[in-house]
Amino acid sequence: MFKDHFSTQPGSYSQYRPRYPAELFAYLAGLSGRREVALDCATGNGQAAVDLAEYFRRVVATDGSVAQLKQAWPHARVSYVANLAEEVALADDSVDLAVAAQAAHWFDFERYYTEMRRVLRPDGVIAVWTYARLHISPDVDAVIDHFYTQIVGPYWPPERRYIDEEYRKLPFPFAELLSPAFEIRVEWTFQELLGYLSTWSAVQRYRSARSADPIEPLRRELARYWNGNETPRPVVFPMYLKVGRP
Repeated sequence: MFKDHFSTQPGSYSQYRPRYPAELFAYLAGLSGRREVALDCATGNGQAAVDLAEYFRRVVATDGSVAQLKQAWPHARVSYVANLAEEVALADDSVDLAVAAQAAHWFDFERYYTEMRRVLRPDGVIAVWTYARLHISPDVDAVIDHFYTQIVGPYWPPERRYIDEEYRKLPFPFAELLSPAFEIRVEWTFQELLGYLSTWSAVQRYRSARSADPIEPLRRELARYWNGNETPRPVVFPMYLKVGRP
């Protein structure tokens, strides 16, 4: 049942995946009537969990990948637990906020949402979000878009379509709330960009299927449009968020 596309590269995932904006967590905490317990399912390296800990007394961060959890960022108020999102080891009505960051599209929706209804308090909040392809400049974006669709495109798991559809078709059987628009903004060097692209699940599947690394020809192509490999450039990821109550 567990769709594990990231255990083969937990160190790279921890190093190169972008952080979510602080405004997102302030917004979600503001929706919660209480700030006792937050649940972060499929936490990966704990990016969302440690930011939630700035607002909640305790954060339970679960993942089915023990390899990912071993790379998770430590925090005094975050407890990391090897659990599937569909089978959370928490009591009924014990969670104020439940989130899934860049992960809900992998879940068994019916089982996950049933489990979230069980653990959420009656006045709790559930939020799932994703981020889409990055934007740097038209020339760089065109190269990455070609790589995404034509080179590693056949190796994306089918669930990736939910991200391409901006989560519009992701099942979400809750009373949905209108939410602000958020985006991730970072400044990356050329090497940081390549490091992030190498974490894509489609890149891992390409390497496994063809015993070749698609990142190397991509590196040469992108270098044509990068003014100095060590010069950081602004990178923007559009985000798509669904928020609701049980």
